[in-house]
Amino acid sequence: MGRTNPTYRDQLSAIEDEWGAYRRALRREDQDIFDHLFVYARDHADAAGSLNHADPLAPMWMAIAIEQEKRITELEEQVE
Repeated sequence: MGRTNPTYRDQLSAIEDEWGAYRRALRREDQDIFDHLFVYARDHADAAGSLNHADPLAPMWMAIAIEQEKRITELEEQVE
């Protein structure tokens, strides 16, 4: 039997497509940052898929928050 629910990676791709018009309206340098946020989400897609959350944006925001927190910690260590 096939899957009845789309995979999280499929959902994430659909979300990225849905936000396409917004991305195109951003400045060029902001488009690169926007794209990088989706890289964060894809990097955590396995964890998000196992969560099977009703709102596919929730694990995406968490993935972004985790990666940004990692970056903040790295920068704080460099400053110290």
